[in-house]
Amino acid sequence: MNVLAIGAHFDDIELGCSGTLIKHRQKGDNVTMLVVTDSSYRNPSGELIRDTETAFQEGQKAAEIIGAELICLNYKTFLVPFSEELTKKITRIVEDKNIDILYAPWIHDLHRDHQYVGKNALMAGRHVKRYLMYRPNYYDTDQMFRGNVYSDISHVMGKKRQVIRAHKSELVRVRNSWLEFFNNQNQNDGQKIGVKYAETFEAIRYLL
Repeated sequence: MNVLAIGAHFDDIELGCSGTLIKHRQKGDNVTMLVVTDSSYRNPSGELIRDTETAFQEGQKAAEIIGAELICLNYKTFLVPFSEELTKKITRIVEDKNIDILYAPWIHDLHRDHQYVGKNALMAGRHVKRYLMYRPNYYDTDQMFRGNVYSDISHVMGKKRQVIRAHKSELVRVRNSWLEFFNNQNQNDGQKIGVKYAETFEAIRYLL
């Protein structure tokens, strides 16, 4: 199978669905990670928090651990458009790589970059037979994430932690809280279906 995972920033895919991508690679599937922004950003005071080169190097290391090809479109963080231009770029990748299954950000995410990447991907992936949305973060929103597809990642959770740890600069910023949060989240989702760890997705379509 040809698998495409789309994220707005370096770390979105890793947090939301890297365990499932690792499973795809273990089965011999081709996995491509498409990151829309260069993921550098400044705080409201103008202080540089994450530079472009660090973000790319950490994203590349994470992709290598997963065993995925990495593509970056280099849009600016916080400025992702909901546009035909971006939709066409994603569509071209979907078609050129003959994608069978697509993982994209949940379209109701609080972060505007996540939301717009998800909406562009939804249009670009309209012909993909298996289309699943994941949550790159867990801030409360006015919509409920209706996770209805589960992926048992129990045997690859250790490797998912390695993937998340590749983003050293962001882990320093959040004081390693991501590791605990997503470990607990994946553990809670696993308990719902009787496994140790699971990732959860909201299906747009899923051809059996």
